[in-house]
Amino acid sequence: MKIQYLGDSRDSFKWDYQDHLTSYLGYSELRVVPMLTPNDSSNHGQTHPSRYPARQEIQRLCELLRESRDLDDVRKLPAMTGACYRVEMHRPTEVFADQSRASYFNGTGQPVDKVVFLDPDIGFEPRYRTEKHVGYSDVEAILDEITDDSVVSVFQYFRRKKFARDFQDIRRRIISGHAAAIYGRYVMFVSISRSRTAIEAVIEANKEYAGGKRLGMVDDPL
Repeated sequence: MKIQYLGDSRDSFKWDYQDHLTSYLGYSELRVVPMLTPNDSSNHGQTHPSRYPARQEIQRLCELLRESRDLDDVRKLPAMTGACYRVEMHRPTEVFADQSRASYFNGTGQPVDKVVFLDPDIGFEPRYRTEKHVGYSDVEAILDEITDDSVVSVFQYFRRKKFARDFQDIRRRIISGHAAAIYGRYVMFVSISRSRTAIEAVIEANKEYAGGKRLGMVDDPL
């Protein structure tokens, strides 16, 4: 992610959904892995958070992030929504580089059930991987570190093909575990876990979250 994206409409979707997912699963931790890259000269990140129908608490968080441009303010998420989990930031000030990804993803936390949210600029690696992508081997390394019931949630930006098809392409390249996804107009969140029970719970969380919103869902044939 880039700091210039903080508090935009996609951030509104992002934090609204990650808060819902972590709370629904009843996990004690949301670990955010920002995969920070330098800001650029584009106008990306300018859309107002109100363009996505997030809860008022999330809108306030996004307004705060737009003002502060401080990633550490994401730690306030559960306090603002009244949730019972904690937010842990993984290397919040470190710029992510493709050549150091093996060491970057080490140390995803204590062995408690959690949601590990990966926030690359674009999403999963296509044919060629850059610092804007998370690799399938990166996800596998994280799954090796966390509990089987934990869930890895990955930000995926639109790649000029329908999200349902993109999910199937992603699913074929996931090395191990089960997967499910929820998506809106430009953004999809892919959840992966080695626990079938955990992914079944994610599917139910997605159904509840999508109620009343124009969102799509797709998952493994469990």
